[in-house]
This record gives sequence, C-alpha cells and structure tokens, in this order.
Amino acid sequence: MTSSQDEFSIQIKQIDAWQAPEGQAGSGMLIRTTRGDIQAIAHHGQPGTSTRGIVWVWGAMGGFDGPADGIYGDLAEQLKPDVTSIRINYRDPRILHESVLDTLVGVSFLAGTGHTEIALVGHSFGGAVVISAAPFSERVKAVVALSSQTMGATKAADVSPRPLLLVHGEEDTRLPPRCSEQIYEWAIEPKELKLYPDAGHGLTQCKDELRELLSGWLVGKLGA
Repeated sequence: MTSSQDEFSIQIKQIDAWQAPEGQAGSGMLIRTTRGDIQAIAHHGQPGTSTRGIVWVWGAMGGFDGPADGIYGDLAEQLKPDVTSIRINYRDPRILHESVLDTLVGVSFLAGTGHTEIALVGHSFGGAVVISAAPFSERVKAVVALSSQTMGATKAADVSPRPLLLVHGEEDTRLPPRCSEQIYEWAIEPKELKLYPDAGHGLTQCKDELRELLSGWLVGKLGA
C-alpha cells in the first residue's frame, strides 16, 4: 500500500517464515516492509479457489487473539477453507496511522494472493483502525468494529458503500457504548449496530452470540 504522501506509504519487501506464539493456530509469517517488520498469523483457505479474506486486528496493546476469549483465532479456523484470514500484530500499537498501514499490508498480502473480497475486523483501538483503513482499498468489502473508540473513527461515513457492523457491550466501562452509537451516527448506510446488554469491553459475556453473529455476517457480506 502506498498513499499519496511518503510519510504514509508502506510496501512489502518480502515474507519470511516466523514461529507464532505457542498455542496459536495458523502459520506464522514475518512480513518485512519499508517501515519495519510485521508479525502475522495466516489461516489459509483453499488454494486457487478461495477469493475471500479477512484481516483481524486487536487493541492498543497489539496481539493476535482478539476479544471474547480469543475469538479471532477461533473464527479464522472455523471459516477455513472458504475464507483466508490474516491476524496482524501492529508494529507500533497505539499509533493510529502506523496501525492503519499495518492493516493495509494485510489487505495487500491477501490481494496479492488472489483475494478480491476482503473484510476488516478490529476491536477497541482496532475498531478505529479498520474504519480508517477501509476507504484506502477497493478490495475491502465489509468492516466490523467491536467495542470501538471514537478517536480515529470520525470519518466513518467514508466506509460506505461498504457495510459497517458496530458491536458494543452495554456494560463497557472502558469505552462506553455511546462510542459505537456515536460512530453509528457518523456513518451512513449500509450500517448496523448491535448492543449486548450484559457485556463488558472484552465481550466475554456474549462470546457465543458474538461468534454466531460474526461468522454469519462476514460470510454473508463476503458471499462465501
């Protein structure tokens, strides 16, 4: 991905094998870019037949697991072989524009391997990351922001015409549900807002319902 300004450009130089943390499903990759190395875990779909992909990013501390007791890895495995997933660990967590670039590297990787319909999923800080990243690629067809912050998400209208799904727990004390409600107001159709009454920031209390929601929504929007 290269933007119009050099300070916001990034290119993939090469991809090396990398040992993912113990207990992680998928294949570890080290994506070497012009701005530094990005750790990633790939869950490969059926070679030559899967054209759908998902980029998963987490919060301001980085990492791979996502909320709701590691929902990212679980869903990435569940959606194989029809959907290829790549879970990205930011180079510089908490720096929005760098994390947006990391996410777009994930999009570029999927696009370069034949994927034409790509969804972005982010939690907390990552919600703002995926909302900011989506308009930069026509390959991005759907966006999910879980327990999202508002900083960095003010241009949510630019996600359209891609569908945007916002999810929040009503008992979130770190980022109150009003954050997703505000983003929903900024966004334009197609958009959806789902609030879980008893769930906190990590959405653990609604993990089963969330897994069902995300798997169905992502498959539906990607046409898998």
